[in-house]
Amino acid sequence: MYLDSEKKKELFEKHGNAKSATDTGSPESQIALFTYRISHLTEHLKKNRKDFGTTRSLQKLVGKRRRLLDYLIKTDITRYRAIIKELGIRR
Repeated sequence: MYLDSEKKKELFEKHGNAKSATDTGSPESQIALFTYRISHLTEHLKKNRKDFGTTRSLQKLVGKRRRLLDYLIKTDITRYRAIIKELGIRR
């Protein structure tokens, strides 16, 4: 499986909030998880162009990540800039 509990744990420890390594609900950790899933689904769709169910789920994930990023912009711009730079989402 592409996303097992070990990989999730690693993502949450690396991108989680500074308060706790097990903080899975922070916007930074959720954005990191969504970014990992988006990259995996993008690779899948490069091989399977007609998989419309996956296309829809990819669009929903991108929307969720966008809403979390918008939330971070409103609440704390420095955290937003840090996660964008760390994940390399923007150019």
